[in-house]
Amino acid sequence: MLHLLATPDQMAQLLAASRRQAGLTQAEAAARIGVSQSRISALETDAESLTLAQLLALCGIYGLQLQLRDRSQPAPEPASGVEW
Repeated sequence: MLHLLATPDQMAQLLAASRRQAGLTQAEAAARIGVSQSRISALETDAESLTLAQLLALCGIYGLQLQLRDRSQPAPEPASGVEW
């Protein structure tokens, strides 16, 4: 699924939802990326202090892929489910 984010609050909500979807507790996610459970809780409330390293680590354990795209370019067609 494609998620278009424009605010830190949207990122915080996506992180919380993705963690739950991955079946992880905050403590389990924290242990996997080497931060405290309270740090995960804080990021899921307010992602303004999220570092790029933390974002990439969380994407990895939640099964997400970070993709940046030029807004002036048309959006790519959704994948049909077949990978080459």
